Amino acid sequence: MAEERTVPVPSAWMTPSGRYGRAVARACDIGIALVVLVAAEYYSGDYDLLLGALMALCLLARRRFPGTVLAAVLALGVVQFVLYDLPDLPLASAPASYDVAVLFAMMSVVHHSRTTWMPYLAGAVVLLAAAAGTVGMPVLGIEPFVDLESLLVFWGLTLTVWLTAFALHTRRLYAESQAARAWHAEREQEQRVRLAATRERAEIARELHDVVAHSLAVMILQADGAGTVLRKSPDMAESALKTIAATGRDAIDDMHRIVRVLREGNPDSGDPDSDGGGPPRRLVTLDEIEVVAERARAAGLTVDVSVEVGEGRLSPAEEMTAFRIVQECLTNVLRHAGAGAGVDIRLHEERGTLLIGVVDDGAGTLAGRGVGGRSGGNGLVGMRERVELAGGSFEAGPRLGSGWHVRASIPTRTK
Repeated sequence: MAEERTVPVPSAWMTPSGRYGRAVARACDIGIALVVLVAAEYYSGDYDLLLGALMALCLLARRRFPGTVLAAVLALGVVQFVLYDLPDLPLASAPASYDVAVLFAMMSVVHHSRTTWMPYLAGAVVLLAAAAGTVGMPVLGIEPFVDLESLLVFWGLTLTVWLTAFALHTRRLYAESQAARAWHAEREQEQRVRLAATRERAEIARELHDVVAHSLAVMILQADGAGTVLRKSPDMAESALKTIAATGRDAIDDMHRIVRVLREGNPDSGDPDSDGGGPPRRLVTLDEIEVVAERARAAGLTVDVSVEVGEGRLSPAEEMTAFRIVQECLTNVLRHAGAGAGVDIRLHEERGTLLIGVVDDGAGTLAGRGVGGRSGGNGLVGMRERVELAGGSFEAGPRLGSGWHVRASIPTRTK
C-alpha cells in the first residue's frame, strides 16, 4: 500500500471555530466599532458623532457583507467632507481619525471576500479615493484637502493594511484548503476500509463455498459408496472412510482458519503474499491438485491431470486461484454428473499466461439436467470472480451432447 501522507491542519487556537469562534469574531467586530465610535467623540462637529456611529454600525456587518459595508463607509466619508466644506459653518471634521473605518472596511473586503477580484478592487477604490483628495470634487463642493506628502503617507498606510489583510486572507484560504484535504483524506480512508471489508467478505464467502461444497460433495459420495460396499468389500469401505476422515480434517483446518479471520480480522488475507499480522493463509500449491484429483477418483470419477507449469513460475496467489478453480470444477462434476464421469484437467503456461481447461463427459447425462435437478451457480460466480481479480478471462458452459467445459486464462508474474 502506498505511504499515507499526513495533511497538516491549523491549530484550533489559530483558527477558532464553532461557538467559541463566533464569539471571538463578534467581540472583534464590537471592539473595532467601539474604536471608531470613541475616535468620533473627540470632534466637536454637529455630525461627527453621528457619522462615526453610522460607520461603526456598518462595521458590525463587515464579515457577512464586506463589499456593501465598504461602499456604505465610503459614502458616509463623502457626506462627511460635504458637511465639512459648507460655506457657512462646518458641520463635520475632515479628515478625522474615525475615517480609519475606511481601512477597516477595506481590510474586511480583502480578508472575507469569496471572489478573486474583490480584494484588488477594494484596494484600488480606497487608493483612488485618497488620490481624489488632492483635486477635490467640485461637483459636490469638496475642495482639495490632501497635499502630495500626506497622500504618500496615506497610500503607504493603505498598502500596509491591504498587504496585511491579504496575507491573512491567503492564510485563511490555505487553512480551509488543508482542512478540506484532511476531510477528503478521512473520507477516502473510510471508503478504502469499506472496500477492503467488502473484498474480505467476498473472499471469505468464496473460501467457505470452496471448502464446504467440495468437502461435503466428496464426503457424501464416499459415505454412499462405503454404505453400498460395506458388507461386500470391507477394504473398499475402509478406504472410503479414510478418504472421508482426511477430507473432513482438511475442511476443519480451513474452517478454523476462516473463523480466525472473522474473529481477529486480517485485512491482508486477500493476498497470500502479504505479511499481515493476522492468521496466515494456508498456502496452496499446484501439487495439491493431484490430492483433490485422487479424492475425486476415490469418489468414482475418472480424472486425468496434466500440469505443465515450470516450478517457481507462478506466485502463491496464482497457484491458489488455479487450485480453487480445479477444485470447484471437480466439485461440480461430483454434484451434477456423479460417479462414473470422466474429467480431463489441463494446466499449462503459454507466453506469460496460465491456461486452465477442465472438461467432463457428464457420465452420459445431458448437459443441464444435473444431479438433484439444480444447477447451482455460486461456484461459477466464485470462479469468475477469482479469475477477474487476477486480471484474466473465464468461460464456462455445456458441451454439445453431454458434459461441461471450463476455460480460464490468468496472466502470470514470472519470477
